[in-house]
Amino acid sequence: MPADSPDTPVIEIRDLHKCYGPLEVLKGVDLVAPRGHVVSLIGSSGSGKSTLLRCCNLLEDSQQGEVRFEGEAVRWKGEGLARHPADRAQVTRIRTNLSMVFQQFNLWAHLTILQNVMEAPVTVLKRDPKEVEAKARQYLAKVGIEDKADAWPAQLSGGQQQRAAIARALCMEPRALLFDEPTSALDPELEQEVVRVIKALADEGRTMILVTHDMKLAADCSDHVIFLHQGRIEEEGPPASLFGNPSSDRLRGFLSATAA
Repeated sequence: MPADSPDTPVIEIRDLHKCYGPLEVLKGVDLVAPRGHVVSLIGSSGSGKSTLLRCCNLLEDSQQGEVRFEGEAVRWKGEGLARHPADRAQVTRIRTNLSMVFQQFNLWAHLTILQNVMEAPVTVLKRDPKEVEAKARQYLAKVGIEDKADAWPAQLSGGQQQRAAIARALCMEPRALLFDEPTSALDPELEQEVVRVIKALADEGRTMILVTHDMKLAADCSDHVIFLHQGRIEEEGPPASLFGNPSSDRLRGFLSATAA
């Protein structure tokens, strides 16, 4: 289908292999993130979830397989551990359309919250600062911290900092949002602040890929859930079937352990 078709997935990965030296972390993984859908990646620590997410926006090079962004295939040069993207301009263009929210917020300590949210659109996308400021304030309001625009990151709680990081990601107006364990560094009360924002974004029909340890968040937000085990997809499908009627012993064991 044409790259500009609404049916073209925002992100599509086929037969992806990722190695760190002799250690193969991903062993032939497929992932499709259709436009307006939420895909959640679950699994034990070390299963390859975060690595797969980082391969989606080319923060990690893969050794085999195809990566497509809105139908456009990433071009590679070299083979195996020597394989790297062939076109750095293509990588930059793709990354500017895939905003990532990390576990540890990664806010600039020397910038105010408003300046943090504005930084990338102004410096990377070269957008007009006045227009970006208006958008940044809108996104801070969307995540419920518009009153913190002039505060420094150190003055905010962990939940507020993570919501600022989400506003920063939104201000790039990306085609998809990538979340890497966005609530795992937070205590339960602050975690719920961030969960509410993520659920609201899902309700808006935003394209998202979510790595999470929160099974309720994955069940409530996702259109599709992928359970990774030792670098392979053990089971995948709609959340109702994965959480309500898992077919693999490994997934049943994982869900029992996370519910304990």
